Amino acid sequence: MDIDDLIDGAIDREGGFVDHPADRGGATNWGITQAVARANGYAGAMRALPRATAAAIYRRLYWLKPGFDAVAQRAPTIAAELFDTGINMGPAVATGFLQRALNALNRGATDYPDIVLDGVVGPRLLTALDAFLARRGPGAEGVLLKAIEALQGERYLALAERRPANEAFLYGWLTNRIG
Repeated sequence: MDIDDLIDGAIDREGGFVDHPADRGGATNWGITQAVARANGYAGAMRALPRATAAAIYRRLYWLKPGFDAVAQRAPTIAAELFDTGINMGPAVATGFLQRALNALNRGATDYPDIVLDGVVGPRLLTALDAFLARRGPGAEGVLLKAIEALQGERYLALAERRPANEAFLYGWLTNRIG
């Protein structure tokens, strides 16, 4: 899948205009919150947010800016997961899941050094990802994906436990965001 396919999938999953009372993000369209739309120059009514504007925001904020395009060159399935998780939880959180998973899978830092958990795709993370994939072989990307999704699932449960209003979204998060 390329980024255009990922963006189309995200927009289709997110759907059109929603203003759920339990959603702290407030009014959204195509999954873009009003705050994000405004910060990216859109001044119109959220109901009228053009799909193309949403797509441009997704590409810029949730693919290029966090560096998921660099991850995609090495591990496209992981990059797709980071993109989707980044939309829902923020790119730094998604990157943090990758960093934590790589640290836990590096066999006591014998395969590559631990990565600082800073939520940034940088040279050390990419070097660690390259080393992990090379040392663990063909199934490595799938194992790494499972680890990231486990961290994501735990976070969704914690969000629902800490804020009962989030229980309205938990079933959908688990159904549409993991696996």
